[in-house]
Formats: sequence, C-alpha cells, structure tokens
Amino acid sequence: MFDAQLERHELLFGMMVIVLGVLMSAIDSTIVILAIPVIMHDLNADLVTMVWVILIYLLLITVLSTQLGRLGDKYGRVKFYNLGFLIFTIGSTLCAVAPLLMFRAVQAVGGGLISSNSGAVIADLLPPNRRGQAYGFTAFGWNVGAILGIILGGLIVTFTTWRLIFLINVPIGVFSVYVGFKYLRERSPRAIKKIDLLGSAYLGTGLTLILIGLTFAAGTGFNLIDKILIGSGAVALILFVMRELNFDDPIINLALLKNRVLTGSIIAAFLQALANYSVLFLVIMYLQGVRGLSPLDASLVVIPGYILGAFLAPLAGRLSDRIGARVPASLGLFLQSIGIFTYSILAVNSPLWLITLAASINGIGAGMFFPSNNSAVMANAPREHYGAASGTLRMFANIGMVVSFALSLYIASTTMPTYLAEEIFLGTSYLSSSLSIAFVRGITTSFKFSVIIIYLAIIFSVLRGKEIREK
Repeated sequence: MFDAQLERHELLFGMMVIVLGVLMSAIDSTIVILAIPVIMHDLNADLVTMVWVILIYLLLITVLSTQLGRLGDKYGRVKFYNLGFLIFTIGSTLCAVAPLLMFRAVQAVGGGLISSNSGAVIADLLPPNRRGQAYGFTAFGWNVGAILGIILGGLIVTFTTWRLIFLINVPIGVFSVYVGFKYLRERSPRAIKKIDLLGSAYLGTGLTLILIGLTFAAGTGFNLIDKILIGSGAVALILFVMRELNFDDPIINLALLKNRVLTGSIIAAFLQALANYSVLFLVIMYLQGVRGLSPLDASLVVIPGYILGAFLAPLAGRLSDRIGARVPASLGLFLQSIGIFTYSILAVNSPLWLITLAASINGIGAGMFFPSNNSAVMANAPREHYGAASGTLRMFANIGMVVSFALSLYIASTTMPTYLAEEIFLGTSYLSSSLSIAFVRGITTSFKFSVIIIYLAIIFSVLRGKEIREK
C-alpha cells in the first residue's frame, strides 16, 4: 500500500529532513547545556536564571506540542513540520544577536512544530513494520547532533563567543526548509479537530508555577511563597485534568490511552525523561566546576556514549519492528539505570574513565530505548490520530524533561547551599575538601533519585505487553 504509491526520492528526502530535524534539536540541547557556565559569567547571571534558558524552551514545547500536532492533523502535518523548520531557524539567528530568553521562546515554537509532527510524518511515509528502523535513524541523528553540539560547542565557547553557538543550526535549517517544501507532500486526509485553548492555558499555568516554585526553592530554600506557587500549579493541573475529562475533543485523547501498549510507552517516555534529561547538565557541572575541565575537554569525556548510541539505534529500531518494543526498550532502560547509578558513586577525584564508562552505558541504553519506544506509540495509534499521538508522546516526554531540571536542582540543593553550586559552576572560588564533598554529595543524591525513577519506567515498559506489528 505504501511502497507502491511512494516515489523513492520522496522517502529518501523525507527521512533526510526528519533526521535533520532531530539533529538540529540535539545540537541545540547539548550545546546550550555546555555553554551555560560561560553564558552565566558573560551575562553576570545566577544559576537559577540560567536554568530558565533551558526551561523556557522545554516549557513552551511541552504546552504547545499536542495542540500543534492536532493542528497538523487538521491543516496538514507536512505544512506545519516545514513551518517549524523556518521558525526555528529564524529563532536561532535571533538568539545570536538579541535578548536570549525572548528568542529562545521563538525557537521553542519552531521546535514544537517539528517535534509534534515528525512522528506523524514518519507514520505517513512508512508502514508499521518499518517504522522502528526509521526511528532508529532519527535516534542516530539525535546522537550525531549531540556529538556535534558537544564538540562544536566546546570549541566555540573555549575559543570564541557563546553567541555563535546558535548560528550552527542556521545552514541546516535553511537546507531543510528547502528540501521539505520541495519534496514532502501531505499523505493523509485532514481530520476535524477542535483546539482547546483553555486546556492549554491550565496546563501551561500549572507547569510554569510548579517550575518557578521548584527553581526558587533550589535557589533560596523552601519558603511560603514557593509552597503557594507549587500548590497553585497543582490546582491548575487538576483543573486541566477535569477539563480533559469533560471536553469533547480533549488535548490528551483518552481513547488513545485505552491501548495498553501505547499507554505504557507514553508513561515510560515520561519517566525516562524525568530521570535522565538533567543528567548531562549535572555531569557538565561536575566536570567543569569540580574537576576544572574546559568546555572542550569536558565534552570529550562524554562523547563515547553518544557515538555508541548512534550506531546501535538503527539496529534496535529494526529489532523492535520484528519482535515489538517491550524487550529492546526495557533493556535499554535497564542499561540507563546502570549508567546513572555509576554517576551516583562519583567522588571528588574519581577517574575520568569512570564518567566515560557511565556515559557509554547510558548512551547504549538510550540508543535501544528511543527508537523502540517511539515506534511502539505510532504503530499502535489510529492513522487519523497520528498527529495527536505524536504530540501526546512529545508532551509527556517534555513534561518529564522540564520537571527533570527543576527537580534535580532542588534535590541537589538539599545537601548544599546554592551559592556553592554557582561558585563551582563558574569556577570563581577555591573549594576546600569539605565543600567539594558537599557539592558532589548534592549531585550524586540527584543521580540516585533518577535511578529510582528509571526503575519505575522499566516497570511500565514491561507491563505494556507484547505487540504485533501490522504489515
């Protein structure tokens, strides 16, 4: 049905654009994390403020992703996907020359359009029994992008100005916009969707208030204002859930969640992101702050994990096409738990090879988990709801990413004062042995908490059950 109607060049260029999309996202994610210490020093900002350079991007993508996926179902997935490239490229250019937080928000709109529609575009291009391999190639693109972001970011922030890090994606974006508009075409009928603005407002308000409360608590300690912020955010999320239960075309399609495989896959994605997304941030804090490595040297320590994940991902995706996602995805999560646990035993003077080992194990696990889990979602979603399913997956994963940063900072702050983290991160003070130990104790506590969450993800991944992929 698919191959007979699909011209070879459309599949080739379509997959090229998809891979470039995740590559751009990976470059942006890793390069910004690597540059945070330099940006903090240049802008004379505190750590909590700089974390919002990351959080504002993730927060907006989280709130927008499902709605943008639904708009793709309604008005054209390819159209919105290509528009995302255009907006992301413009936002990247402006981040290099203008106020950073404002245009990180512009980047986020473009990133939301790309991420919420990419899964649906793949599902339109390929039948269910070939999507795992396609997601394997997107995971390959993510890992290659992460490697490029780490290496180029290390070189740029070490030898030039951090503002140049945002220009790396511009030529990739321009090329992708051209190829996408020229070769990709709509392949699915338009679905009638209602856009729930009130539900999005509840979701965005709830997440924002909780994140502000957690990051303020990490910076100044838990006080009454933080409790009010987090409590108000929880109320807004309750209102969001109530809205979903009573809206006839909800943001989260509850009918989709009746599918056991799809539900288990989405929850596993949320928990994996919650546990793992802040890990690189904390490791970079350790390498640049405690160990005194330059951004370039710090990047070289963690790169092997991304290399291994890149080459393993297509194989894991292909395996999930044959046997389903449960085994490769669950095994990948188990390996990530081992990698993060290895980080949790770091000491002030641990050998750097131990960090490389942890990064390698974690990278192999990620290379197995992502293509398998993503393909399970799209293989078990109805064709007319590909955009909604893709957007729902991204929304839950992004919620995990957003909360991961704020939660890891708060957990780490319970064993060390925030001023200490900032001084270590900026490299502005000499630390006594006792202070260094306090800092490492803080981040390793956060790693241990992440291991517990990964174990929960494994449970949901296993309980999703065995699936049979359609031809």
